[in-house]
Amino acid sequence: MVTNKSLDESEIIAALLADAHASLGVFNTRSLRLTQQCVRNRYLSEGVGFLTKNLPRLGRHLDQALTGNVRFDPASMRFATRGHSHLPIFLGEMFERIFQPDGSLLSDPDAQCVKLVRQILYLFYKYELPYDEVQEQEVLSAFEKTEKDLLEMHSSFAYWHRAWHSINRKKHLLGKLAGVNYPCEISPEERFFMIIREARKLLSQLFTSFDPTDIYPQHGPGVVATKQRLWSKYRWENVSSRITTLYPFDEYFTSSLGHVCDVYRNFDVVDDTDHPAQVILVPKDSRGPRLISCEPVDFQWIQQGLRKAIYELVESHYITKYNVFFTDQVPNQKGALIGSSSGKYATLDLKEASDRVSLDLVRLLFPERVLPYLEAARSTSTVLPSGKKLELRKFAPMGSALCFPIMALTIWALLTARAPNADTRESILVYGDDVIVPTAYAESAITCLEAFGLRINQAKSCTQGFFRESCGVDAFKGIDVTPVRLRTVWDESPRPSTYTSWISYANSFWGRQYYLSHEYIVARLQAIYGPIPDKGMNLSCPSLEGIPNQAALFKRRFNVHLQKVEYKVRDIKAPSIVRSMDGWSMLLRWFTEGQKQSEPYHETHRKDWRSFTEQQPFSASRYTKRQTSFLVWRWR
Repeated sequence: MVTNKSLDESEIIAALLADAHASLGVFNTRSLRLTQQCVRNRYLSEGVGFLTKNLPRLGRHLDQALTGNVRFDPASMRFATRGHSHLPIFLGEMFERIFQPDGSLLSDPDAQCVKLVRQILYLFYKYELPYDEVQEQEVLSAFEKTEKDLLEMHSSFAYWHRAWHSINRKKHLLGKLAGVNYPCEISPEERFFMIIREARKLLSQLFTSFDPTDIYPQHGPGVVATKQRLWSKYRWENVSSRITTLYPFDEYFTSSLGHVCDVYRNFDVVDDTDHPAQVILVPKDSRGPRLISCEPVDFQWIQQGLRKAIYELVESHYITKYNVFFTDQVPNQKGALIGSSSGKYATLDLKEASDRVSLDLVRLLFPERVLPYLEAARSTSTVLPSGKKLELRKFAPMGSALCFPIMALTIWALLTARAPNADTRESILVYGDDVIVPTAYAESAITCLEAFGLRINQAKSCTQGFFRESCGVDAFKGIDVTPVRLRTVWDESPRPSTYTSWISYANSFWGRQYYLSHEYIVARLQAIYGPIPDKGMNLSCPSLEGIPNQAALFKRRFNVHLQKVEYKVRDIKAPSIVRSMDGWSMLLRWFTEGQKQSEPYHETHRKDWRSFTEQQPFSASRYTKRQTSFLVWRWR
């Protein structure tokens, strides 16, 4: 067993290089040694930034070259090249199997080599290193700048609103507006309004039978701007007047009329200005934090109910169930693989998509009978960490439960309305801001989305070549080339997050046949945590693949009650908090969470109520304390 508890990040790259040589034979002994030493030297001189910034920068340039958008030119990434060749000295043996000396793609590039190169370059791309105040300010500045951009577009949207109603009344345009195929003689403005009309028509058809009042409100798992903890979220003392106008307090915030009678004296309907959202920065990775806007508890309550109702509608309605997805990423992932093989489908990546769906655009597209309910559940302002209050022109920032569904439906409606034929419409796939369209339609799709204030990330959109990425899958020529990305920073002290995460990383390496990398990580884990169970023991605890016959290293006993052999192993325990709640709050929580609303009980279902409740184990007073888990020894 290795006794060295430290982990050298550059040594994992060195192990991956050895794995590349073992599987593909790309290096000779000397070049492998020199490449490994190059990694070590640059890591010592440049620090961890070489792994988290420089290598990923070369990786992003590689992806652009694989799409055919640019020639491969690593010299622009500060990597020395070979003589008159455009290929770099670093990993040059591998790049020779992908590119010609002038940086253009080979006619038949080695997809397995692409997979290994990307694994090396992207391994530490999302390493969760601490970020500084400069990175925080960059994120906040970008958030504020987006609001200014949306405000500048407000006058344009106002014009479109007025013009839409004016043009829609003109009978001589109605014939043109009814079609999807656009005659070449129409003006750009008429084309624009044709898209609006078709998008409005699609969303009207989708929401025809949708009742925005038929929802089951519930709380989300995150923090709220009004600071309540989970056990106090069900005790309502005030609710925004914008919400109670459409979602009355007695119907949506209490469990019964008796509940109303007991609490109404303490209840106060407040003005919406008393309930702004609040911006917080949460850790993302070494590139900087992620910005989340925490919603007030009353808005979140209704948002979650609307979100679930919209999800169920979209994923079951004949218009959208094969094109828009919220809970299943597989269609987009398969679309990326097929597109990378055939070239028939392109993947589009939207930049700041959640922040660029403006309220004006939602008002322009969504049906008038649904729109008031959507607006009633959105926060109109948010408070920045500096204390500055910012009025929101976007419909909903990241953190709102309505951000994801409204963003996806807006993108789908615009792209489908602009699609030239039925085949193109059927081929559009939308999962949030991950979009797949036919390659022949990609340029028009980009133009359409940007005309309505959305922005396309050209560097990550794949419209040419044989590289595609969507919903976490990177594909090249029909092969999944998604790399393992390390997130959790190694810690020499025993920690549950390090233990579980690095076991998962080791298993991922084993599954991809990176055996030397797997061995290096396992040795460091065992130096700190001792023996670790293997998958063959079939235990419900973190276990390693690729290290058989570990059972003899653990204490064992025979459990006569379960009639099985148990082993004493390390496991993760999350401490529970027991908080008492008043009876009405407990009942309200049961109605909204206890049944999970996966299959609401109705008398028409004719089900036995006792058997239904027994299938839904639930505690109204026990909570799991988040991010406080610890390692324990348990019999498994």
